[in-house]
Amino acid sequence: MAKNVNVMALLGLLALAAVLGMASGAGGHDYAVALKKSILYFEAQRSGVLPPNQRVTWRENSGLFDGKANGVDLVGGYYDAGDNVKFGLPMAFTVTMMSWGILEYGKQMASAGELRNAMDAVKWGTDYFIKAHPEPDVLYGEVGDGDTDHSCWQRPEDMSTSRQAFRIDPQNPGSDLAGETAAAMAAASLVFRSAYPGYANLLLEHAKQLFAFADKYRGKYDASIPVARNYYGSFSGYGDELLWAAAWLYEATEEGCYLEYLARNGDALGGTGWSINQFGWDVKYPGVQVLAAKFLLQGRAGAHAAALRRYAQNAEFFVCSCVGKGGPGNVPRTPGGMMYHQRWNNLQFVTSASFLLTVYADYATKLAGRGGGGAVRCPGGAARPYEILAFVRSQVNYILGDNPRGTSYMVGYGGNFPRQVHHRGASIVSFRKNPSFVSCQEGYASWYPRQDGNPNVLEGAIVGGPDEYDDFADERNNYQQTEAATYNTAPLLGVLARLAGACGTGFEEYQLPPVADANRTSSPPPPASRRRRHKMPSSSPIEIEQNVTRTWAARAQTYSRYAVTVTNRSSRKTVRELHLGVAELRGRLWGLDEARYGYVPPKWRQALRPGESLRFVYVQPAGSPANVWVTGYKLV
Repeated sequence: MAKNVNVMALLGLLALAAVLGMASGAGGHDYAVALKKSILYFEAQRSGVLPPNQRVTWRENSGLFDGKANGVDLVGGYYDAGDNVKFGLPMAFTVTMMSWGILEYGKQMASAGELRNAMDAVKWGTDYFIKAHPEPDVLYGEVGDGDTDHSCWQRPEDMSTSRQAFRIDPQNPGSDLAGETAAAMAAASLVFRSAYPGYANLLLEHAKQLFAFADKYRGKYDASIPVARNYYGSFSGYGDELLWAAAWLYEATEEGCYLEYLARNGDALGGTGWSINQFGWDVKYPGVQVLAAKFLLQGRAGAHAAALRRYAQNAEFFVCSCVGKGGPGNVPRTPGGMMYHQRWNNLQFVTSASFLLTVYADYATKLAGRGGGGAVRCPGGAARPYEILAFVRSQVNYILGDNPRGTSYMVGYGGNFPRQVHHRGASIVSFRKNPSFVSCQEGYASWYPRQDGNPNVLEGAIVGGPDEYDDFADERNNYQQTEAATYNTAPLLGVLARLAGACGTGFEEYQLPPVADANRTSSPPPPASRRRRHKMPSSSPIEIEQNVTRTWAARAQTYSRYAVTVTNRSSRKTVRELHLGVAELRGRLWGLDEARYGYVPPKWRQALRPGESLRFVYVQPAGSPANVWVTGYKLV
């Protein structure tokens, strides 16, 4: 065993030595410049009274009466994307991810001269959250509404749309919104702990109150603030945010009650049941699982090590799926190598996954340095830290221009970047140049359809990005691809800082495995069989069995009908909110409903009691069955 460890260490060192001096990036990328621009982007998204040191000079003050109609001061915060609404859930996730990036890679940010700017970006968000949380059990979660805002094309300085504020409280709960805001303030308290301890204590007090509020009065925020549902609906529910908040409060306080909450509620809230390859403003499970793995690796799990290991197993699933070694749950890739989930704003998932992969690989590297294995055990073979980091670099380089189009999807970086970003403020002449009022309809008539590039460059913004074939249309009305969002850029701050300070500390040259076909990295399908049992991890109570029940020929093609049985093998706990993944499906499926995160049972079948089974069928050309696996569940 010792010889094997030494050999692996030697291979890592050889790969490391191949790329010393990488601070300016492979392929000529200047990650320090990209980092600077990415932080600058948040200044363009500011709402409220802009500070004297504002560097994005085409913006002016806006939203100066936010909250007044509700009797509360809600001036400040961030606009989420290309509109003028302040949505609380994605804003809080943005602040959490910026804070996490600073906590992991603040030294690299300082070396690049950007730590102060990054901290200012976090504080702009947390100052607003303090205002939005005027009472322990009250949190304002939105200012403005998407429906009226989207009927206008106006600079934020000219806003004439509704600025009504919406809140959650004990009668109208929102555990997901309150939980994410608690996570943001807890993480940010660590950012300011040394420099501003009084401010850090204030943030921590708000975080504790918000978590208690979220846990005591449970419910989805989009049921209480229905105007948010069509824009930032809570598809994953609130279980992930409660666990996410508890994890960050444990990180910030070291108080055992939060670790106990994480361990005790892993089954009921989905932390140990969800194994998913997406991480973003809605679904936080992979983030919780990576934090739990961190606690384990750092020896901070205490008596809860067994529970946290179950979280860590799902963190490994996320890593394996992203790097293409996870089997049927692998994240598809485009022909150019980009991770691909969906056409609308796909890059949000690329940047968030890149951050989780980076921190996980760095945690594993530290473990290896203490004599641990370091590599992640994947169905498709071990994923070593330097391989994971090399894959991350490939994704970042794709965003910065190493792609089939040669387009940088970071606005303002490189010579070929999107010029018609779907963004109200950037697409209309600067208020400072021409303060004449631009009405709703004038904006749509005169500025929205212009064929020229935007008059203001939204530097550092990460747009939605290309489709599954690496195609991209730089058109202002193509909002699915050309709109940028704060949560696209926020996770990238830490990754870019890590890259800028790499100098051969792990982002080494590595030959990535070839893509399996034109646009997907999947394991080859298993051999055909008439009976197939899918074994979940030993800790899972769910068993999946497939059987061929009929085969027939039609039009020179042989078809098979497969019956799939999903059984809850737990002796005493009920499975709820079951989500299934189905891949390699080449025909029709009956008995499940399609959802955002895979397939779910019909609405009339909300639970599987101990020993109960769910059945569904599908038909496809004979040869090999579809791959069916569990994406997530709660065990109560």
